[in-house]
Amino acid sequence: MPTVHDLADRLTEYLSDEKIARIKRAYFYAEQAHEGQMRRSGERYITHPLAVANILSEMHMDHQSIMAAMLHDVLEDTAVSKDAIIEQFGEGVAELVDGVSKLTHLEFESKLEEQAENFQKMVLAMSKDIRVILVKLADRLHNMRTMGAMPPEKKRRKSRETLEIYAPIALRLGINDMRVELENLAFENMYPLRASRIQSAIKKQIGARKETVAHIEGALQARLLDEGINANVNGRQKHLFSIYQKMREKRKSLKEILDVYAFRIITDSVDSCYRILGIVHNLYKPVPNRFKDYIAVPKINGYQSLHTTLIGANGVPMEIQIRTREMEDMANHGIAAHWLYKTDETQSSQTHARARRWVKNLLEMQERAGDSMEFIENVKIDLFPDEIYVFTPKGQIMELPKGATPVDFAYAVHTDVGNACVGCLVNRKLAPLSQPLTSGDSIKIITAPGARPNPAWLNFVFTAKARSNIRHFLAHMEKQDAMALGKKLLNNQLESFNCTFDELPESAIETVLQESHLDSVEHMFEEIGAGNKAVYIVARRLLELSRSEEVNSEHSSLTIQGTEGLLINYAKCCRPIPGDPIVGVMSKGKGMVIHVEQCRNIADIRNDPDRCVHLHWDKAMEGEFLVDLRVDLRNARGVLASVANAVSHAEANIESIQMHDMDATTSRLNLTVAVTGRKHLARVLKRLHALPPVAKIERV
Repeated sequence: MPTVHDLADRLTEYLSDEKIARIKRAYFYAEQAHEGQMRRSGERYITHPLAVANILSEMHMDHQSIMAAMLHDVLEDTAVSKDAIIEQFGEGVAELVDGVSKLTHLEFESKLEEQAENFQKMVLAMSKDIRVILVKLADRLHNMRTMGAMPPEKKRRKSRETLEIYAPIALRLGINDMRVELENLAFENMYPLRASRIQSAIKKQIGARKETVAHIEGALQARLLDEGINANVNGRQKHLFSIYQKMREKRKSLKEILDVYAFRIITDSVDSCYRILGIVHNLYKPVPNRFKDYIAVPKINGYQSLHTTLIGANGVPMEIQIRTREMEDMANHGIAAHWLYKTDETQSSQTHARARRWVKNLLEMQERAGDSMEFIENVKIDLFPDEIYVFTPKGQIMELPKGATPVDFAYAVHTDVGNACVGCLVNRKLAPLSQPLTSGDSIKIITAPGARPNPAWLNFVFTAKARSNIRHFLAHMEKQDAMALGKKLLNNQLESFNCTFDELPESAIETVLQESHLDSVEHMFEEIGAGNKAVYIVARRLLELSRSEEVNSEHSSLTIQGTEGLLINYAKCCRPIPGDPIVGVMSKGKGMVIHVEQCRNIADIRNDPDRCVHLHWDKAMEGEFLVDLRVDLRNARGVLASVANAVSHAEANIESIQMHDMDATTSRLNLTVAVTGRKHLARVLKRLHALPPVAKIERV
């Protein structure tokens, strides 16, 4: 069993004696705090924090991170408080420990909810200090290594969480070694039978492959020596989970995947990388469209390498990665490879800038997401990136996930650009906003002042940032619309009592707000507009308080202008159009739904002043409204065409049409026609009546 002294010996490689002494002190403090606690496996609990510290020491993390690893469970599992840790080890370590502590004292509706909430806490902690996530990843890695004693259900749940949340974060931060181990351990615990089958197949193959691998390695090494290039060639083993993923995604057999040989060539400079690429392309035939240059355009997590696929002797397919030693270190240890806290803040590398940008985006998304489940759904989309690279009009390269659309691009540029987006040019040609982008596209967004996001965008946007911004804007817009509608309804109701809102005394308004448990006048307008409060009752109460008398009145009608926004809806059962006598029904959470006065669906509540508001159309009302028509006609050649022609001549549009036979000689057409009002509808009906086959027309 490794001890704290073994750890201290290893730390002498890169930490001073004084820092190692502080780490030891943190260990003895944690040992004392966890005294008497045991792990499920029967070991003393302190073995877990020590193992986490060992994982971080292999990554050459700073002393504060290793101290936090020692103490990461004391807040949660012992009586020690955060103040006690601040007093003993300082603010920095205490903040790290607090960031890593899980939220076990909160009640969650479900296990998934708990995972989401924990993840949010993690992200918030990352924003202050990205070391928190590295301690958390090390903690998860050791838990995955020692899962043997857990019940199968818990193993599966933890493994799924690891595959969905922790392994992708390790990938995003570029810590490949840890990502591979987390994926393999989670895969083995979730699907033990599948894992053991693949494992035994790999072992069988290794013997047969050794000779081929050695032969190709030798040929590559010899050619590089001839060219005077200093480089190491290594055969690369695909890891268990990536083999399984490829089998599932590409629908390939295990044999087909293991038939591909993989090699990594490590050299000393970027110049040599490109020279080696030329040499291997001369030696073996490259496969077209299978070359990727991640040196010129690094991945979002800072990963850099040249990837190419070749066909070797006897038709053997080979995947080759070419990179420098620094890139190799970066690929395996990612953000921990050249740790930010070993140097000045000012020297922070491009990789850390990328990681911090990612964290900032996560935080923005968290602020805008409605709840933790929506947030985690967004983050999971964002964590599995298959990037494409597109150009701004000025030639800057932007990274977007595969499947992103121009709307995603607009929001990636700036939230305001996304909100004001009305169209786009892709490669200098007009294109639909829903068109998926491909690498190399040049995109220009067309904006218009006063434009606002369309709810339909939610059906095709791909990035979490775009989705959360659109939802946020629409929710805000609905709130504004509800307030405007509520104010209009209340004023209208008060006018029927010969009063205006401005004439009401402050005390009456204050009393109504308190009685209704509302925060402000704006909140009252919003509740009325959204249909949660009956305008008639609010108006009566305000007047009773201001006049100290009973109020009786017929309530007058309200004008509908068509510009009220999302909180006015037109009923689909009766399809009202300008000119129809109408009433508005207040519906909880939906605002006002407008019905034709004689609609059967509102017969029970038509005379209820708390639910129904009498309305009339504004004379200047504009826009198209749908009307359902039933047309009975005699069967004749070309009758559908003549109906469509008649509607078109009346300057109306047919939105939908259905035809079925009534008997041998007559048919019934169900039409949905877009008109601007009753006069326009009369013109349409006149045109239809003029057709000889038409026997009868009804508005449904």
